[in-house]
Amino acid sequence: MLWVSVTDLSLLGRFASLVEQSFVGSSPTLQAMFELVTSEASYYKSLNLLVSHFMENERLKKILHPSEAHILFSNVLDVMAVSERFLLELEHRMEENIVLSDVCDIVHRYAADHFSVYITYVSNQTYQERTYKQLLQEKAAFRELITQLELDPKCRGLPFSSFLILPFQRITRLKLLVQNILKRVEEGSEREGTASDAHRELEMVVKACNEGVRKMSRTEQMISIQKKMEFKIKDAPFPPALRPPALSVTQYGRAGGGGRVLTPALLQSVPIISHSRWLLKQGELQQMSGPKTSRTLRTKKLFREIYLFLFNDLLVICRQIPGDKYQVFDSAPRGLLRVEELEDQGQTLANVFILRLNADDREATYMLKATSQSEMKRWMTSLAPNRRTKFVSFTSRLLDCPQVQCVHPYVAQQPDELTLELADILNTLDKTEDGWIFGERLHDQERGWFPSSMTEEILNPKIRSQNLKECFRVHKMDDPQRSQNKDRRKLGSRSRQ
Repeated sequence: MLWVSVTDLSLLGRFASLVEQSFVGSSPTLQAMFELVTSEASYYKSLNLLVSHFMENERLKKILHPSEAHILFSNVLDVMAVSERFLLELEHRMEENIVLSDVCDIVHRYAADHFSVYITYVSNQTYQERTYKQLLQEKAAFRELITQLELDPKCRGLPFSSFLILPFQRITRLKLLVQNILKRVEEGSEREGTASDAHRELEMVVKACNEGVRKMSRTEQMISIQKKMEFKIKDAPFPPALRPPALSVTQYGRAGGGGRVLTPALLQSVPIISHSRWLLKQGELQQMSGPKTSRTLRTKKLFREIYLFLFNDLLVICRQIPGDKYQVFDSAPRGLLRVEELEDQGQTLANVFILRLNADDREATYMLKATSQSEMKRWMTSLAPNRRTKFVSFTSRLLDCPQVQCVHPYVAQQPDELTLELADILNTLDKTEDGWIFGERLHDQERGWFPSSMTEEILNPKIRSQNLKECFRVHKMDDPQRSQNKDRRKLGSRSRQ
């Protein structure tokens, strides 16, 4: 009976209707549980459509090579099977009593024991997207068939790509749904404990999914960057323009300390590719040219372009050369970088900051100019994060710092930016005069820059206080006892894998 009610999609409507009738007049906690159950039913129905309408289409099977089909659909059958079993247990719980006692115990068990299928699927996302784009460009038959299938009324006007990303969207939303339940259950109750356990387990799954995607894209990105870098040849003359300038203390205040000049013999090739290294930020800045240059000397260019590649553990300084190549002339571990902002010294030195390198028994000082205040602050925050908010503790969120709420979705354009979704609440940690905010999202503590125009400031102190209270409640269970349980679950999950 239960099996038929889920696998026969025509009965899903009756199931949703039953839930909707019970939804009216119920408590906020019960409503949050119902939302989790009904959304899982809707998600399963969409997954079934992806498989039956697209994946199992006979014409599509003939067009795609088996390897292409494998990359495109990955382990979606495993994902659907887990969703089906998960939904069956949720429905069984509702049949026991339509006034749900709890669902988070079921969520916790599935997140710990079965949701690793999501990690596999989501980690394939980079290859999946690339393969899909290539098929659209290179196979006219594929493109025409997909367009035809998308026009079917069953797809409700949604493109094929929207079905492919369903698992990633679902695992992320599931965490938020459990978080919503956690905010509404009675404090100190057994349901609070199961909701907290489920939320923590889902958080681990979501982080593993995100890390899987990052690893795939980072590996390809690092290979591409390595191919573009060229290191100085030892016997070639070292152009003066590439030397770090020895800045005058009298001319630029505390910016001095030019340090030891690099020579080709001192510059060694730096291995860029590493399994533990990834790109944080890259871009062009203006470097103050030679030490003899003055602001009054108009015949000589005051600034020269340089290009920075900042990794999580390394800074590489280059100059762009023809052929989309970058000639490296300096590098240093990220932990040995120091930055400081110049005091206002006129329009010429606006948005200028000092970068100091201390590596390989030498010191070098660079005077760098950004195109805007926000770009300068973003580079300074990325180059030396410990000077700002790297070590801010969780308890600091109890302070009444400014908060904003996302009113327009935003997709990060650079690695140091934060993708925002509607209704995200963020603490404002820093802001610039030209419209950028460095913030921390409350529900997952992710940090990054985003345009202030995408958000609205929360002016009501009571609402800010309530947001912090809910945030603290979600994360307050991270006491030593809970942490030990978390570690044990991690070990258990690894042994199962």
